[in-house]
Amino acid sequence: MSKITERDIEKDYPLPEFVAKLRRLADAIENGEQFEIQVAGERIYVPVRARYNIEHERGKDDEELEFQITWARK
Repeated sequence: MSKITERDIEKDYPLPEFVAKLRRLADAIENGEQFEIQVAGERIYVPVRARYNIEHERGKDDEELEFQITWARK
């Protein structure tokens, strides 16, 4: 069994690539399918059982909106 290492990556994408990834994600969710995405060189497999939520943060000078997908590894 391979060792799982902790990771915290934030990656910017050009707008057309970001839109394409969101469309693929929406299609996978709508069709009840696993979603696959590569982020900073690592392929991630999001299972159908994943949970989805939206987080909004507001600070003095900026705001942040995050679409989060979480799941437990088996």
